Amino acid sequence: MKAMVIDEFGGANQLHAAEVPTPVAGSGEVLIKLAATSVNPVDWKIREGHLAKALPHHFPLILGWDAAGTIAAIGPGVTGFRPGDKVYAYARKPEVQWGTYADYIALDAQAVALAPRGLSLQAAATLPLVGLTSWQVLFDAAKLDAGQWVLIHAGAGGIGSLAIQLAKAKKARVVTTARAENHAYVKELGADIVIDYTAEPFAAAVRRAVPEGVDVVFDTMGGQTQAESWGLLKAGGILVSIVDPPDEAKAAAMGLRSGYVFVSPNGQQLRELAALIETGQVKPPAFEVLPLAEATMAQERSQTHHVRGKIVLEIG
Repeated sequence: MKAMVIDEFGGANQLHAAEVPTPVAGSGEVLIKLAATSVNPVDWKIREGHLAKALPHHFPLILGWDAAGTIAAIGPGVTGFRPGDKVYAYARKPEVQWGTYADYIALDAQAVALAPRGLSLQAAATLPLVGLTSWQVLFDAAKLDAGQWVLIHAGAGGIGSLAIQLAKAKKARVVTTARAENHAYVKELGADIVIDYTAEPFAAAVRRAVPEGVDVVFDTMGGQTQAESWGLLKAGGILVSIVDPPDEAKAAAMGLRSGYVFVSPNGQQLRELAALIETGQVKPPAFEVLPLAEATMAQERSQTHHVRGKIVLEIG
């Protein structure tokens, strides 16, 4: 099968087309013929070697963790799927090598769900990583509830686009940060208050907008942004990061809570997300489509941190 691979860590120019063996569905697995994948920041972080110590890996390495396509074959012991079913999945495996920038991928069936009805496979490809990340931060870690305030950093990005909608589906209230050109977009997604972080310090703007403090901070940025976010929480509030594990001792000293999420595959949560999409409560993020052969350019654009929504790579 054809795939975009890297043979060593490095810049975007390490990505190149190659012929690699087509995987086979093992016990408990399904083989998916991929129609589309999408680009996430973790793709280029892996490519550059930033996660080399954290994640076991082998070369040649196929990047990509978002899968959308059709079931091509079913391994022993799998029930609930048939060849031809349209599916989507978050395709992280214990060892990083066989990703989704390729024609096929074999995955544990427990990580796979039927794609939302009425949605193109290109649109479905935008959802698994960002949808599960948002779900696991807001609901599993933060226990977000109706009426609570959540600060979502970078609301116009792929994760922010889903997090805003999931928070609103829970009837929470959302304040988010975004550049001025993205304000209409995040308001359409449901954001109650939008802060232009390029026009004034976001912390001062959030304090003015929500003087009582927010219940949850969804940290997608880390670093200084995380440091300045602690003071925006009300007593007992929680900061959950997907970038830098927060300082638990600091949180406790301030009467706050902390959490860190590295998203995990979860077919059941994808089924619940699909139901929200099918009932119109959530929609895919904005996205543009490029051919898989342009994965290098797509990753370079992702590294600017100014992509609205997602970049989808069409396969086939």
